[in-house]
Amino acid sequence: MERAKLDFANLPFAYQKTDANIRYWFRDGKWSVGELTAEEHIPIHIAATCLHYGQEVFEGLKVYERPDGRLQTFRLVENARRCQRSARKLFMQPVPEELFREAVHKVVRANRRFVPPYGSGASLYVRPLLLGVSAEVGVKPSHDYLFLVLVTPVGPYYKGGLTPVRLIVEEQIDRAAPDGVGDIKCGGNYAAGMRATLPVKEKGYAEVLYLDCREKKYLDESGSSNFFAIIGKRYATPASSSILPSITNMSVQQIAKDMDLAVEQRPVAVDELPTFDEAGCLGTAAVITPVEAITYRGKDFVYAKDGKAGPITAELYKRLTAIQWGQAPDPYGWTEIVSER
Repeated sequence: MERAKLDFANLPFAYQKTDANIRYWFRDGKWSVGELTAEEHIPIHIAATCLHYGQEVFEGLKVYERPDGRLQTFRLVENARRCQRSARKLFMQPVPEELFREAVHKVVRANRRFVPPYGSGASLYVRPLLLGVSAEVGVKPSHDYLFLVLVTPVGPYYKGGLTPVRLIVEEQIDRAAPDGVGDIKCGGNYAAGMRATLPVKEKGYAEVLYLDCREKKYLDESGSSNFFAIIGKRYATPASSSILPSITNMSVQQIAKDMDLAVEQRPVAVDELPTFDEAGCLGTAAVITPVEAITYRGKDFVYAKDGKAGPITAELYKRLTAIQWGQAPDPYGWTEIVSER
């Protein structure tokens, strides 16, 4: 196989045209056979429900090249299940788990030459997307759907890999309401968050850290990922009905337990900021990103000095990525081979 001529070691986290995406249509009560295509545009009706009423959900996962040259996914089934939960909440047709898996495997194999080589620090980002495509002017769910999966090679979401970033607590703008749709992966959540994220990036922060919108007392999540704190020998991560359940966070909690850390998924008060020994963001794109400092009401709470992650955060990152990259055994059954050499 001749690999694509890209500078894989210096890739941005951005879209890069590849050889193919795969598409399935749900019509007349059944899914079509998947079609691989090089076309980057989709035919869509001007009255499609995804455009007018937000019937759109997506996922994000990564494919890694192992030291032996084989390709593997990480917790693909959990992405399929989360996609189904998101679809049901927006009254959309859920994608069957096996169809989801088939789509990912086929599109990855079709784009094998775009998978970054082992050791480059880059990976193949996989973006499944489900759209309501029926023409409806009244507010009602679509009866036809398009499920597509695109892939693109990407570098780290936060430049510098395990280099700590700075966050600022957002007190004015709410990401999502309790019992709303903050716990699913739909585009509207991210569009709404841009008004908080973009201004703080201009001030040198990587992201905002949201508070709960009901009492403004508890930490929620950042604009792009879940949040955790290390407090002594405890791994604490916020619990809230407005937080997207992160598959990475779910995985790291298991690793933390195996490191003899007490795992606490609970309301984490903003007043606890002075008690944190370490802090971090985590998600498919961010993986585990240590937090250098959090600014709250003009005061900086520092958790990483000299540009280095704390020891527990660094160990969590090491253990997680060793499994993702196939450098260490996977005792949990989280990975699966997509393609041989």
